Amino acid sequence: MSIRNSFEQQALIDSSNLGLDAVVAGLRVSREVTNKIRHRGDIRELPSRDALAEVLQGLSAALFPTHYGRTDLNDETIDYFVGNTLSFTLHILAEQVRRGLLFVLEENTPEADVSRQAAEITRRFAASLPDIRDVLASDILAAFSGDPAATSISEILLCYPGTTAIIYHRLAHALHRLGSPLLARLIADIAHSVTGIDIHPAAQIGGSFFIDHGTGVVIGETTIIGERVRLYQAVTLGAKRFPTDEDGSLIKGNERHPIVEDDVVIYAGATVLGRVTIGKGSTIGGNVWLTRSVAAGSNVSQAQMRND
Repeated sequence: MSIRNSFEQQALIDSSNLGLDAVVAGLRVSREVTNKIRHRGDIRELPSRDALAEVLQGLSAALFPTHYGRTDLNDETIDYFVGNTLSFTLHILAEQVRRGLLFVLEENTPEADVSRQAAEITRRFAASLPDIRDVLASDILAAFSGDPAATSISEILLCYPGTTAIIYHRLAHALHRLGSPLLARLIADIAHSVTGIDIHPAAQIGGSFFIDHGTGVVIGETTIIGERVRLYQAVTLGAKRFPTDEDGSLIKGNERHPIVEDDVVIYAGATVLGRVTIGKGSTIGGNVWLTRSVAAGSNVSQAQMRND
């Protein structure tokens, strides 16, 4: 008997022999009684990762139509394509924003108010897209000028995971600022899954930002990054410790991640922890473990750290 026939034979087994009624009943008790973890006990309308992936595809196509949209566009058709793509994409986004707001607004907020706020957030987000694209253009140019292996802007857009990560981050950061943190977090996680680069949507990142290679980069929630900063793979901008309150619960939202000033380069494998400041124009060498601030123009290497 072939393996395929064997699988087909097993599929014919009567499900009643598996005791599924008891399993389903047990799962219901766990879900609804003993371990009910649903937000506020009743919210079932969750944002959809699949819908947000479609939104990201549409927004990327609207921002860079011939690279992420259609290669046959010309001056006569490109604006129509962008407008049509945005109309479709923002309609999906508004519904996802509405679902995300259920986790942010007061429990008894009228549905009409939730929908109204979702529409306003979506409108303001759409209005910010030209500014987002302007900053992204500076990021792409920074990648092209900062990587001797780059042969064209198209290569940067189509092949660099750091570019994908920063496109998604700038979109997520805009939604976070506008009051849609859950959606922003989902977008950040989609970017992480696609690129291996983990940037919290609340992190503030200036223009002309370049992540070279990228895999394993982590940028924490309260990180502030200036202009013209370059990071290499496996760099961590993280927290040194996690303060707790009198009950032992983590204190959330405190400023616990680094400040990286303008024109800083941080090489592969470096770890910078805590609310420290990396001064303007500094270079942090590969595999350095840094938990103190450094002055502008510093050059920090492993050998220097061993001597401290």
